[in-house]
This record gives sequence, C-alpha cells and structure tokens, in this order.
Amino acid sequence: PRSTLFPYTTLFRSVTAMNGYQRMRAALEGGMPDAPPVMLHIFMRAAVDSGVSIAMYRRDPRTVARCFIESVERYGYDGIVVDIDTATLAGAAGVPVLYPDDEPAVCRGARLSSIGEVSDLPPVDLAANERVQIWLESVRLLKSHFGDEVYVRGNCDQCPFSLSALIRGAGDWMMDLMDPANEPAVRDLLEYSTTITNQFIELMAATGAHMVSNGDSSAGPSVVSPRIYRSYAQPYEARVVETAHRLGLPYALHICGKTEPILGDMVLTGADALELDSLTDPTRARDALAGRAAFIGNLDPTSILALSTPEDVEAETRRLMGLFAAGRRFVLNAGCAIAPNTPPENIHAMIRAARAGY
Repeated sequence: PRSTLFPYTTLFRSVTAMNGYQRMRAALEGGMPDAPPVMLHIFMRAAVDSGVSIAMYRRDPRTVARCFIESVERYGYDGIVVDIDTATLAGAAGVPVLYPDDEPAVCRGARLSSIGEVSDLPPVDLAANERVQIWLESVRLLKSHFGDEVYVRGNCDQCPFSLSALIRGAGDWMMDLMDPANEPAVRDLLEYSTTITNQFIELMAATGAHMVSNGDSSAGPSVVSPRIYRSYAQPYEARVVETAHRLGLPYALHICGKTEPILGDMVLTGADALELDSLTDPTRARDALAGRAAFIGNLDPTSILALSTPEDVEAETRRLMGLFAAGRRFVLNAGCAIAPNTPPENIHAMIRAARAGY
C-alpha cells in the first residue's frame, strides 16, 4: 500500500541523521541514538485519524497497513506496534469473542468449564486462522512499505499465563491456582497456551518484523501475587523469549499495572525490552533494567496524553527522558495503548519533545 500523504522518508531525513529503524536499534542494543526513539502503541488513534472504524480495521490487512502508514507520516514516529486486539489467540483456542464496531474484540465467556477438561482441548493451528493471517499480512505490508526506515514490531497477543486465564475464564483460573491439587492440570493448560503463543511468534518471524512482543497483564501484581507470577508466569514467558531469540528477533514483554515487585523477575525472562505501565515508577524500573534490558514507556495514556495540555505533555516527556539520559536504553511510548480520543496536538507535543533530544 502507498499513502496519498507526503513520503515518510523525506519528512524523517529532513529532521535527523538517523532513521527510525536505526534509532530504535541503537536504543535497544545499548548504543547512542541521536534522540530518544518513539514507538507508539497507537492503533486505535491511527484508525480514527484515517477515518476507519475498528470493525473495518480488524477485517482487512491493507486497511491496517494504511492506518499505520498514514499515522507515521502524520506524527513522524520511529517504531510501529502492530496490534489488533487481545482476544485473537483466545478466539483461535475456542473462547467466545465479541466484536464491537468501535472497540477492539473482547472475550466473553470461557472455553473450559473446569480445569480438568484441559486434556480434551484440541490442537490449534494458527496458520489456518483467518484473524491471525490478517495480523501477519498487515505486518508484511508494513515491512514491505517501510523496509528498514521505520522499526516494525509485530505484537503477538498474549503470553501463556494470560492466554490460559482467557481459556479457563479469569475468575475460575485464579481459583484453580489456589488449590495445589490443580497444579498438574494448571501446568498442562500453561503448556497448551505456550504452544499457541510460540506458534504466533514463529509465524510473525516469517513476516520480516524487526521485533516481536506479547502482553501478560493478567500475571502482574495488580492481579496476582509475585509468588504466583514467579511460579506460573515467568518461566513460560522465558520460553517465549527463547523462541524469539532462536528465530533471531528481539523481544519486548508488556505487563500493565504497578510492576515494581516483579521487575527483577521480568528481566530474568531474557526479554530485550520491558514495556511498562505508567503505574510503575520509571526511576525504579531504570535501575532494575540497567545494562540488562531497554525500557519502553511510560507516559500516562489517560491523565497525560488524553486529558492534559500539549505543554504538560512536553514537560512530562522531558522529565521522563531526563531519567534515562545517561544510559539511553530508552524508548518513548505511553504506558499502554493510546486512547482513540487522544488529541493529535498532544501526540505531536510528545514527539516534539523527543526530537529535541536528551
């Protein structure tokens, strides 16, 4: 797909010597980017800017690609997070999914009525799933369009713990985890989910994406204890990271909420970057990640980006950048998905602050 807007490369090279891909690589690998790279989780705002409903967006990979191409040209950021929803893998595993016209898909119900039914779950072939193929083709089109000018991150939906919670039903999953007698079946479901998540990583690697990622917010301290995370989530996240690395790709792990109690454990997954919520103290995250992983985040997508003024956005962006000026393994983003009602002038203010450099 080719946008009708002005060429991205002309815009970018008039501003800086590094392109978006180079800037992102430098930040992720511990180099010295000329300015903080900006990788935005912006799919909902991108659809609004392109006059596309979420229903239209999720059905057509060319529409997905057009939305991101126009968004990069509109705002001039460095990295794309290709995302569609958080229910694709669960839907492929047989979980009932609701598809609102103007919101991302959401799970409604569970696949298992008891944890003992896990042995009856059939294998899942993601390559045959239409919604997965839409996601993959969107990344192929974007990589074909931008090449190595803009960094393309293929998000791969859910990590095994969060996917298991969707397959079982979140409330019942939490209860299952409390009964030691359920541990064999719980582990079986986590193994089943790991197979599905790793399939998506493998399929995404074949698109040419520069990076892959997953979310595992059901495993964060806002939902379960650090003990539960360390036993039932972190080891399976580490296996997904291993799959990405075996395929030659860097990996980013996202967990919502206040993650300070598990930051060290998240780093031990081997992830190349942690994408963290605004509820996490960035100073503590910087110290925990130092020399081990890059930080992606973590402006508040609501109180700062959606509801504040451009002046406040610039000031908060500069404050956050200042925390990472010494090490520079920093990628600017919101702490979670940017809301569709976020004022464009606030996004421009965020990027303007980043372009001014450290």
